[in-house]
Amino acid sequence: MTGGKASAIPSDRVAILFMVMLVSAAGNTAMQSALPAIASQLDMPDVWVSLAFSWSALLWVLTAPKWARLSDKRGRKALMAVGMVGFVSSMGLCGLVLWLGLNGFIGVAATFIVFALFRSLYGGFGSAAPPAVQAYIAARTERAERAKALSLLASSFGLGTVIGPALAHFLVFEPFGLAGPLIIFAAFGLLVLLALKLRLPNDTPRFEARGIVASYPNSASMNQPATDAAEAVDDASSALPQEEVRLNWAEARLKNWMVAGLLGGHAQAVLLGVVGFLIRDRLNLHDLPKEAVEATGSVMFVGAMATLLAQWGLIPILSISPRNSVLWGSLLAFLGVAMVGISHDFYGITLGFAIASLGFGLYRPGFTAGASLAVKRHEQGDVAGKIASVNGAAYIFAPAVGVALFNWWEPATFIMIGAALLFLIIWGRKALNEAQ
Repeated sequence: MTGGKASAIPSDRVAILFMVMLVSAAGNTAMQSALPAIASQLDMPDVWVSLAFSWSALLWVLTAPKWARLSDKRGRKALMAVGMVGFVSSMGLCGLVLWLGLNGFIGVAATFIVFALFRSLYGGFGSAAPPAVQAYIAARTERAERAKALSLLASSFGLGTVIGPALAHFLVFEPFGLAGPLIIFAAFGLLVLLALKLRLPNDTPRFEARGIVASYPNSASMNQPATDAAEAVDDASSALPQEEVRLNWAEARLKNWMVAGLLGGHAQAVLLGVVGFLIRDRLNLHDLPKEAVEATGSVMFVGAMATLLAQWGLIPILSISPRNSVLWGSLLAFLGVAMVGISHDFYGITLGFAIASLGFGLYRPGFTAGASLAVKRHEQGDVAGKIASVNGAAYIFAPAVGVALFNWWEPATFIMIGAALLFLIIWGRKALNEAQ
């Protein structure tokens, strides 16, 4: 992608687009790995932290489709800027309010309320950037070049989910303390925003293209395979002159795949929601905030790498069918979740989380590809939006419910996850076979 033949867009502009996607995802996942330690230091109930993320995810799901449509009317560069302003302001203001709370300038309740309000800037405005970036690329590349260019952009969003947890503990330093990851990523975002404003021209597109909705970024979750993202944008752009397609959610061809997406997506969301709190509690790191962030980031990093191994390695090499990808992925996830549930040391938790992440890394592309293959070419844009909605919807209530159950009785969380995955395996053997 760095040479002139790979894309009609100069490499320096591609680098800016790459950083818009990467920083948007990395900042969010870095915050996720730091918040369990922050909750301990503030003596804030764990479920409050999860609710703040639920609020952000809800806003992302509600606003992302609107931003995707607006990018065609208001300009792709302008919408990228909206997304980055939302990211920078959310991360910076959340970091400031957490610093004030950690240093005793404001109370715990006020810290949570103001933090949740500032998180809404990310959920409400941050979702504007990914579809605008995708549409910008699609509108300026030839059809033959488009898949490669969009795959690079899609991979940057997934790569961000890996980098965030890996960097988080390095950014915990004075005078910012635990608020450091948020403040530093706000500074990174500001630099990307300045580069976007100064170096990316808002020239006239060569082709029509519609932005595809991106799912809410979470640790160890490659929200959409790169090739599928590229094909979805390509299909959406080719369908622009036609009447917009809107499929019913109960459409027979899609229904079983959507159910599979909801079951597996909620199971993964619960695991991601509780893992940081589980690491903090089982490793007795309540009074060691930096060590808690480091341990959580390390486990999430290993999980993210396992997800990448599944999606960028196993699936292309083994050519697994969508149905088998969902079923085998769910089985691996079930085994990994069980191991996490019974482990009380760092290595057991890490291994279990890696196996679960490998399983979810197989399951998610299977669900995405199965839904895509179930419909016709001109319906791909609508299905891509539905897939993104299902992926994002899993993070609205599931993490908070999982944390609440974890605080009430730890095994309840893993029983709930295991039951969802076991049902998906048993039910899916017949249901997904029929759907194909």
